Amino acid sequence: MPSRLHNVHWLWLSLLVIVGDQFTKLLVVRSLQKFAVVPLVDHLNLVRMQNTGAAFSMFHTAPAAVFVLLSAGVSLGIVWWLRRNPHAHRLVAAAFALILGGALGNAIDRATRGSVVDFVDFYVGGWHFAAFNLADSAITIGAGLLILDMLLESRRPAGTA
Repeated sequence: MPSRLHNVHWLWLSLLVIVGDQFTKLLVVRSLQKFAVVPLVDHLNLVRMQNTGAAFSMFHTAPAAVFVLLSAGVSLGIVWWLRRNPHAHRLVAAAFALILGGALGNAIDRATRGSVVDFVDFYVGGWHFAAFNLADSAITIGAGLLILDMLLESRRPAGTA
């Protein structure tokens, strides 16, 4: 019977994202008052924001429990997928592990604080990108890796997973 646990080792990447995310958020919460801005280098500030919504503060009036349940559902789906696809390409498995870690990192914030701590402020002139955190970065990188895998799919020999 083939092992269905081949991709489980990617959960270490998820755990690394969660621990790094929670550690950086703890440092920000302990070091900065809400809405504080600390210039780091040109075009980059350290800030302390509380995001009650989803990406770009969408759905900011929705209860935190909605986002926690959504994160839990996505997380269960990813773990199920990793288990069911033990020989998937490493790129896809790593992408899902990053998304899982990011989703759970932000879910922990929502469950414990009622909102997500964001602290990276990228800007050009007067335009500021939405503040984000390590979990958001992991989700974005994971999504980018999934897109890259789709683009590379056409170059793979037929019959490979």
